[in-house]
Amino acid sequence: MSSSNTPPKTLGAAPAFSGEAIPFNKPCLAGEEMDYVRACIDSGHSASGGSFTARASEILATITGARKVMLTTSCTDALEMSAMLLDLRPGDTVIVPSFTFTSTALAFARQGASLRFADIDPVTLCLDPEDVERAIDPSVKAIVTVHYAGVPSDVDSLTEIATSAGADLIEDNAHGLFATHRGRPLGSFGRFSTLSFHETKNFICGEGGALVLNSERDIERAHILLDKGTNRQQFLDGEADKYTWQDLGSSFGLSDILAAFLLAQLESADLIRARRRRVSETYRELLSPIADHLGITLPHEPAEPAEPADHMFYVLLDEPKKRSEVITKMRSCGVNPTFHYVPLHSSTAGRRFADVQRDCPVTDDVSQRLLRLPFYNDLTTSDIERVVSSLQSAIQGEASTSR
Repeated sequence: MSSSNTPPKTLGAAPAFSGEAIPFNKPCLAGEEMDYVRACIDSGHSASGGSFTARASEILATITGARKVMLTTSCTDALEMSAMLLDLRPGDTVIVPSFTFTSTALAFARQGASLRFADIDPVTLCLDPEDVERAIDPSVKAIVTVHYAGVPSDVDSLTEIATSAGADLIEDNAHGLFATHRGRPLGSFGRFSTLSFHETKNFICGEGGALVLNSERDIERAHILLDKGTNRQQFLDGEADKYTWQDLGSSFGLSDILAAFLLAQLESADLIRARRRRVSETYRELLSPIADHLGITLPHEPAEPAEPADHMFYVLLDEPKKRSEVITKMRSCGVNPTFHYVPLHSSTAGRRFADVQRDCPVTDDVSQRLLRLPFYNDLTTSDIERVVSSLQSAIQGEASTSR
């Protein structure tokens, strides 16, 4: 904290809210989304596996360097497919971060694996390799890392740990499409990775996801899982005269209507990325001079050659007890921040599905102090100034009440 008693320049007290609120998130169009959706409907094929699905999958494979990318109805479904591909058996364990959304863990619990929760690094908020090493034993079949906020986790160390243990590394890359580590795309380090196109993500289609396959050995079976347990893809490729039930699976495929919307977003990637970079930079420019004075910590910026995805902007308050009051006061000014993950290791289901109870003190601490600020592509500079002003006023106790 700064020892100076001279307060930094302020944007001024946040005005009482009397107009349009700034939402936490707002889905934004970027290109030909509506034209593509109409073209999909006019084509007569709106179910999964259409031409827009193929085109979007091809772009994603190019971005990630994957052997194959399969569009799914959600990132949760992509994680469930990855869990099925692991062929988990009773007694197998999967290490997951406690600081993540439930999908990261439940996908593996559904396949019968025991969960072992690991803590996060206090700087990156990604999986802590040192705690993973403490958690490793012969029962561990996979390690799942989350690139939180689109910042690369320590994939070098995690890959080394997984390889030494004979386990697979899986990347939950819901936040990190287009982010890189040492010039290599996030999502290309593990056996699988998963993506999210939920309305709160960088690239959206309302609700959707993708399974990124980095090994040729998984492609044939992944097609069967995607196609409700049938060898439909082999039939379409002329490798079978009919398709029949072969294995477990489900209706994991994304509708071509949603794929059409997603394709337009991916084709506008440069525009979307530039807009999100501007939002991140503006937040950092406005908050950096006053961060010490307000007692907040800004998100970690990875050093070159890593490149983040600009998925979100958060601050860490200096005291957990402040957060609820700050959220209430900001909302009274028409600004809608939110918190993030309630720790999984201490949740009801987390305790039920964990094979051992482990302490995750960094997760416990961060989850009580993290405040996510509004972030979407069309957030203007004046909007961001208003968010920062309301945050400053809320922390300093100057926020006005709503009228």
